[in-house]
Amino acid sequence: AIKQEDVNKAAWSACDTFRGTIDAANYKDYILVFLFWKYLSDIWADERRAAEKQYDGDATRVERRMSRFRFQIPAGASFHDVYPERNSTNIAERVNIALEAIEQANLAKLEGTLSPVDFNSRNNLGETADRNRRIKALFDNFARPTLDFSPSRFDGKDSAEDVIGETYIYLISRFASNAGKTAGEFFTPRKVSELLVRLADPRPGNRIHDPACGSGSLLIRAAEYVADAEGKEHASRANVQLFGQEATNQTQALARMNMFLHGLDGARIEWGDTLT
Repeated sequence: AIKQEDVNKAAWSACDTFRGTIDAANYKDYILVFLFWKYLSDIWADERRAAEKQYDGDATRVERRMSRFRFQIPAGASFHDVYPERNSTNIAERVNIALEAIEQANLAKLEGTLSPVDFNSRNNLGETADRNRRIKALFDNFARPTLDFSPSRFDGKDSAEDVIGETYIYLISRFASNAGKTAGEFFTPRKVSELLVRLADPRPGNRIHDPACGSGSLLIRAAEYVADAEGKEHASRANVQLFGQEATNQTQALARMNMFLHGLDGARIEWGDTLT
């Protein structure tokens, strides 16, 4: 069985690529976007394998099934498409192009989540040689078997969606603990979130709004609370509508990815300063 702690450990160790050379405030977005990209790519590849098996390799029927999937990954834009190019001198630009293509193919759900993170940034990732080396290390780390999120690998109580969602929140919490007092901008500790949700006591059918949502963990706990009340296993099946607003562009991108990873595709997260 796949253990949550093993996945968390493997994802956190991927940060070793940057530790000691780049400030955590700068590299956290690169790690979280890479994790998100790898998850989407694994699900997409798994779904395609299932379709090819179901339709005995009939390309037309396979493409028709894939076109109706929950999200789209254009040809050449998946993690697995770019991975063989990890030693190339323009790998940073190649990653940017792939992420931009995925965002454009899923604008309704992912607009503004992937494009703000520039893998070709000299300020954040260093000179060309250092940048290429760090991106190659990210590819090597995320290609490890422990970080394979193909749904067909998960046959126990926890689905791929459960594991990736918890890993994402785990990483955000670790980044928050390292950030100290500024962490309140993007993360509320789990116990605090759970207490707030119990006090608010949301009910099935409610519309739930967090006007300063950070990376969205409070909204996710609210959906989980309602799902539990309804006897449903996953937050994504809760009968609620979720809304959030966040003043920092990069943090609202984290929130939108967080919602998507937990299957809460219908959540509406907006970039805007509630107080002003």
